[in-house]
Amino acid sequence: MKSFAMLGAAGFVAPRHMKAVHDTGNVLVAACDPYDGVGVLDRYFPECRFFTEVERFDRHLEKVRRRGEGVDFISICSPNYLHDAHCRLALRVGAHALCEKPLVISPWNLEQLGQIESETGRRIYTVLQLRLHEEARRLKAALEADPNRGRIAVELTYVTRRGPWYHHSWKGDPDRSGTLAMNIGIHFFDLLLWLFGPARGSKVHLREADRLSGVLELEHADVRWFLSVDVHDLPPGHLAAGKHAFRALEMDGHAFDFSTGFDDLHTRVYEDVLAGGGYGIEDARPSIELVHGLRTATLSAPGADAHPTLRRAR
Repeated sequence: MKSFAMLGAAGFVAPRHMKAVHDTGNVLVAACDPYDGVGVLDRYFPECRFFTEVERFDRHLEKVRRRGEGVDFISICSPNYLHDAHCRLALRVGAHALCEKPLVISPWNLEQLGQIESETGRRIYTVLQLRLHEEARRLKAALEADPNRGRIAVELTYVTRRGPWYHHSWKGDPDRSGTLAMNIGIHFFDLLLWLFGPARGSKVHLREADRLSGVLELEHADVRWFLSVDVHDLPPGHLAAGKHAFRALEMDGHAFDFSTGFDDLHTRVYEDVLAGGGYGIEDARPSIELVHGLRTATLSAPGADAHPTLRRAR
């Protein structure tokens, strides 16, 4: 049995990590979050020590480490801009880090994380759960087995409704979230790079606080993408039917099935890491570098290559 601690225990994604620790037969012994509404702990680990100050959490972990009872992993579910610092905290107290996406906001910080890995002998893992989706793995195998593999036309659309709270939280602050592309797009950009190879070029057609769109030229695909948290970008009739999100990935007109297989992906991530696998710093690098480039790129006028949702909006 491995012992885990957690930073960001009150966050949106934290319950998935708690469930993954529980379902893999391990134990969460300490958790930390400035917000103290973490009753979800009682569902999985009612004896877990809880802290609202990271300094006291850090001191506790250092104390148990000196007693020879240090934790094996720290799961990091905190806001994006804290991931870098919290990974370093984990390795400093002798634990491996298992960090949510994005591993960092600025790609140059990956070098520092690599250095502390070397210094401590501990690993930094990141959660790239879409790579473990069964359909995604079958698709990747089929693509790589095709000797006549040509270029594929890909269209990615992800619209999820967010209210005014979003822009008042850290998620709406580009310096703390890394913009919409980093906060909700990083999952999909990583998947596309994993499936179709490195980026050869890109254009950004739209960059607003709640909407982003552009095109990517990947090694084996041409991608049109659109991300939004604006409710008005949902397909007609979607909201009336009680649906608050729309995600679609089409390849040469064929849809990738997003309808099933997502509920236990975090548990699969934990199983993979605990079995000696897992994804690390260099696996995360391509998508982080890509998104950082999208944040700073000069806007291009949308033309015939623009995403259909963007063309309709214009």
